[in-house]
Amino acid sequence: MLISPHPTNKFHTQKKKTKKMAANGSNAGSKSANSGGAKQSGPSAEQVVATFQRMRQEQRSMSSKAAELEMESNEHSLVIDTLKDVDPSRKCFRLVGGVLVERTVKEVLPALQTNKEQIAKIIESLNTKMQEKGRELTEYRERYNIRLVGEGEGDAQGQPAPSPKDGEGGNHKSGAGVLVS
Repeated sequence: MLISPHPTNKFHTQKKKTKKMAANGSNAGSKSANSGGAKQSGPSAEQVVATFQRMRQEQRSMSSKAAELEMESNEHSLVIDTLKDVDPSRKCFRLVGGVLVERTVKEVLPALQTNKEQIAKIIESLNTKMQEKGRELTEYRERYNIRLVGEGEGDAQGQPAPSPKDGEGGNHKSGAGVLVS
């Protein structure tokens, strides 16, 4: 994790101001420090990076869980397709809570189909949550002007840089970027 040391970085300049005022030790300095602190009522750069990393990790864990459930659903489909062609009175074995239980195909097949449907609902729910988390991440990146390492390489190749947009929008804080690896 790297924080952009650019002199226009609001976190960098705010720290300089605070250090100068603390060095002066005057009452006027502390009053302006309070008003300057009110401008930066947001989190520190380290907190921004930590929150961003946490949000990315949550999205990754949801993605891995969805992939795991997708594999389980495929296994259910394979077993269901196999058991459809088998005599319903034939013995089959099912693992329930770590215990292998002997049943018949006609008992197991409906339970497998129900399980597969429930897994599909959970996967759909996880995908929806992942999309919401992706939107949150995008909004968070835009709010704090977070750039990932290697993301700015297109700027040198003639693609438009994001900084001109910051000046036009008015809501963005120009030069307040945080670089995340």
